[in-house]
Amino acid sequence: MKKLDKPTSIQTHQIHPFPPLYNAESRILILGSFPSVKSREQQFYYGHPQNRFWKVIAAVFGQPVPSSIEEKKALILSSRLALWDTIASCDIVGSSDSSIRNVKVNDLAGIMSGSSIRHIITNGGTSYALYQRYQQPLTGIEAVRLPSTSPANAAWDLERLIQAWGILGSWI
Repeated sequence: MKKLDKPTSIQTHQIHPFPPLYNAESRILILGSFPSVKSREQQFYYGHPQNRFWKVIAAVFGQPVPSSIEEKKALILSSRLALWDTIASCDIVGSSDSSIRNVKVNDLAGIMSGSSIRHIITNGGTSYALYQRYQQPLTGIEAVRLPSTSPANAAWDLERLIQAWGILGSWI
């Protein structure tokens, strides 16, 4: 009897599970693509322990690396940043951006009207492509694509990421 191979990659429909983070003082919107499995479990942004996002933001703003969700929120808001994702819902395998299908994008109208956003940054190529296609025509703000802080982006070490993301500090 031949063993049946177990499927290793099952695409599931996911809905973005948590709200954007911003306030009236937020000047730069950082858009990711869609939360990773770990982020969905934690119900907050960049929850995978190998993602370098929090180390990069802390270094750019000269702050200690936050560990709790409350510390992460405080770092973002005190730095006049906002966090959200381009995707509201999609079909995805695990955390893989390359598997994303059947995308519905987030409506940025609320975050734009409730803040002082002047710049939009995308964390990687998937977010950038979706923003350019669906959201930039509505916001009128050209996004800047920065290299992904994901552990899948092994071509960029932490020091190079901090240097590239340093643009945030000059815009505040």
